[in-house]
Amino acid sequence: MFLGTAGTGVPPESTQQALGYPSLFLLVLIGALVPVVPTGALVSSAAVVAFHQTAPFSLALVFVVSAFAAFLGDVALYWLGRRGMRSKNGSRWLETIRDRAPEERLAQAQQKLNDHGIAVLTLSRLVPAGRIPVMLACLLARMPLRDFARGDAPACLAWAATYQLIGILGGSLFPEPWEGVAAAVVLTLAVGAAPGIWRRIRRTAAS
Repeated sequence: MFLGTAGTGVPPESTQQALGYPSLFLLVLIGALVPVVPTGALVSSAAVVAFHQTAPFSLALVFVVSAFAAFLGDVALYWLGRRGMRSKNGSRWLETIRDRAPEERLAQAQQKLNDHGIAVLTLSRLVPAGRIPVMLACLLARMPLRDFARGDAPACLAWAATYQLIGILGGSLFPEPWEGVAAAVVLTLAVGAAPGIWRRIRRTAAS
């Protein structure tokens, strides 16, 4: 995303940074609005590349850009969901949120919201597939946008830090950035798939 050395035909770091950070921001923002983009893998991959850069503050910029884009995307999606709740016919954004929140996960999110309030938002982004059920639970509870934003801000910071650490781990294990990116993507996908696999194992064992 940001690599470049003189004489290799690859754009220099300054040029790739000028393109890379806005691209990261846009992709994470879109991923927050359309929950099918693997934003965690994007952040981890960007962190790997930043880890191998010589430019100062590269990792800090990846963190800030990722967290800010995730926060804006979450707040925008919640605002669109609230508009759908007030509309007689709903909205496609509200339907998207509902479709991606299974009844079992929604019930769990509602219970946690009742027990812990907006603090549950902080953990929602760290639990794979946990963000949307918690967001829908907040919508159904008619939580004001201001309260949602206050709980979502630390959630986005923790999320960006977690996936950046995965990227740094991948970058530190391999000398070539592309190897670290591959390792970070695999690890990120494994982390995302683990809860679903564990639930299937439990259901199989119980049946």
